Amino acid sequence: MLKIGDRLPAAQLYEYVDVATEGCALGPSGVDTDRATSGRTIVVFGLPGAFTPTCSERHVPGYVAHAADFRAAGVDEVWCVSVNDAFVMGAWGRQLGTQGAVRMMGDGNGDFARATGLTLDLGSRGMGLRSARYAMLVVDGVVRTLDVEAAGKFEVSSAEAMLRRLRAD
Repeated sequence: MLKIGDRLPAAQLYEYVDVATEGCALGPSGVDTDRATSGRTIVVFGLPGAFTPTCSERHVPGYVAHAADFRAAGVDEVWCVSVNDAFVMGAWGRQLGTQGAVRMMGDGNGDFARATGLTLDLGSRGMGLRSARYAMLVVDGVVRTLDVEAAGKFEVSSAEAMLRRLRAD
């Protein structure tokens, strides 16, 4: 499993882009984790799935509500990563109003989750391999903090918990 001090694994995540911009076509767009984290401070939080209760009602909304606080603390971007495709993550982001606050990153095949070792097997509930619920601070591609939730918990990966960590450092 990924640990503090490790480099974030090289991976390709995907986000749905609603508006075409220079170098970014409309639709699913690949995000190379090495390039996207180079020289930047990123909060990455992972969760089991789009449109699921805790994720939709508490986890993502907390990060959206505190977007300005993260910027004030020196965070360049906040990423939400889930084992869902970019279309689902885009629709979920539109529903939750994440535009400009949280980048909704799809890990459709679970490659990033497996590479980090931050997986959750929900096969017995018909959901297959998913991402564990966690939050990490990545600075220039290196994991500086990593908090992984115990099964069924939502305590250490919330936006408020991450802000407390940032303010303590």
